[in-house]
Amino acid sequence: MKDFLKYVMATVTGIILVTVIMGILSVISLVGLVASNTGNTKVEDNSVFTLMLSGIMEERTTPDPTSMLTGAVGEDLGLEDILSAIRKAKENDDIKGIYIESGIFSSDSPASAHAIREALLDFKKSGKWIVAYADTYEQTAYYICSVADKLFLNPQGMVDWHGIAANPIFLKDFLAKFGVKFQLSKVGKYKSAPETMTADGMSEPNREQVTAYINGIWQVMLKEVSESRKIPVDTLNAYADRFVTLANQDDYVKMKLVDKLLYTDEVKGEIKKMLKINADDHINQLTLSEMQNVKEKKQEGDQIAVYYAYGDIVDSETGGLAREGHSIIATEVCKDLEKLAENKDVKAVVLRVNSPGGSAYASEQIWRSVTQLKAKKPIVVSMGGYAASGGYYISCAANYIVAEPTTITGSIGIYGMFPDISNLLTEKLGIKFDEVKTNNHAAFGTRSRPFNAEEMALLDQYIGRGYELFRKRVADGRKQSIEAIEEIAQGHVWLANDALKIKLVDEIGGLDKAVEKAAQLAKLSEYHTINYPEPPGWFESLLSMGEKGSYLDEQMRATLGEYYEPFVFLKSLNNQNNIQARLPYYLIIK
Repeated sequence: MKDFLKYVMATVTGIILVTVIMGILSVISLVGLVASNTGNTKVEDNSVFTLMLSGIMEERTTPDPTSMLTGAVGEDLGLEDILSAIRKAKENDDIKGIYIESGIFSSDSPASAHAIREALLDFKKSGKWIVAYADTYEQTAYYICSVADKLFLNPQGMVDWHGIAANPIFLKDFLAKFGVKFQLSKVGKYKSAPETMTADGMSEPNREQVTAYINGIWQVMLKEVSESRKIPVDTLNAYADRFVTLANQDDYVKMKLVDKLLYTDEVKGEIKKMLKINADDHINQLTLSEMQNVKEKKQEGDQIAVYYAYGDIVDSETGGLAREGHSIIATEVCKDLEKLAENKDVKAVVLRVNSPGGSAYASEQIWRSVTQLKAKKPIVVSMGGYAASGGYYISCAANYIVAEPTTITGSIGIYGMFPDISNLLTEKLGIKFDEVKTNNHAAFGTRSRPFNAEEMALLDQYIGRGYELFRKRVADGRKQSIEAIEEIAQGHVWLANDALKIKLVDEIGGLDKAVEKAAQLAKLSEYHTINYPEPPGWFESLLSMGEKGSYLDEQMRATLGEYYEPFVFLKSLNNQNNIQARLPYYLIIK
């Protein structure tokens, strides 16, 4: 027995020692990994920035500890990172060109794709080259890659060029099968977000506005591809009508959609020719993640803060869609803007907004913080893919508004959508209710029955006051009359090119234009930008991994596609603020 215990203790001690040693080695490895990612990437002479245009592009991304540990390529692309990398590639003399390899690519909006395209065009002004290659070009990816000096396609590939469509989903009859319906109170005949849950199809005002903005986006794409590929707009439209996605590959060259059909190994030879190196020489490449650590030109002068606000607008961390993706959390944003207002090093602020809206209450709180910041220093809004409804609410008080030509904005309207599950409870599940009350509206909001006419009238008054407040905020911010705003409000969604004409925005341009305007308003001759809020560090991201959506959530998003957002809406219904200033779920154009 003594020997047995001795051997057991020796084994246990050995396990503990191995665990401790492995833990120490892991910590050392992690520290080394973090340190290596905070250093500067050395750029070899005659290098190429390789942009893998694959995955889901969002406004910003956070560090992925799993990918960093395994060396795998992350699924998400950050617009912020891509634009920064292109700018660095332009400024660095050792980088001779950009190679874009396009795959399965999804952008959060046409405006984000336009921003990348503009950055690539600016890159070409340096005299450097761009080469693009794909096994298949999806339409948005082709729109971006069409700026390339040379556009190559796999001999068995496709060019997806088909036009733009919006395909809304309507769940009213589906929900009715379970005894669920929504009672609606809204202001604005164009306010179409609730239609997903309350209608059988698109209302005529909604059909009118959707037709206008998808045609507007398509015209921008046609014009810009036409300029790059030297193909008439009418011809490009004809290609879309013919659905050239299924055309013979040799015809793509004849149509001038691509320059040459090449296999992957042949592309390397083309890049080597561009670099003027031998066929056996190695190509010095820099990935997007490596470009993040390439040293920028020294930034001098005063500081302009670029504050990123993107996602659904929610009251708090547990509200709305906050747990399903990035959100604009009012409690956090208000604190951040207050800090920027008090920060003496920050001379001006650019608020980068990419949001379809959300909670009306949260939007009002952020609006208040914007006005308080504006009283101390200039604030300019840079609109990304969406700055509509609540997204416009938080923007309208700024000194100046800059938007991409395909930004979706406006939608000055408000609604309340209230689930009625009484039929599910009483008819489907057989639950019975009774009622005793002290006052007329003591049972207001009970789930045992829908709102009655008097209760709906009270709700209509409440929603109406919310709309009047929203409209006044816009009128004050844009220095226009209430009457003038009413003519362009009513929940009407506008493409930025059209919003410029009705003075909802001040200028068409990207983030760089907004920064230039902020510097002008602050009277800065020399300046540099710093992005806020600071993204979580590698270690912080590791600790918060359990709070993010699971792998199942990612698979659900990939499977449901455009129907994922309505699914999430139903899933998070109990946590949402019922009063919303928000766009419909189907405005992501493909």
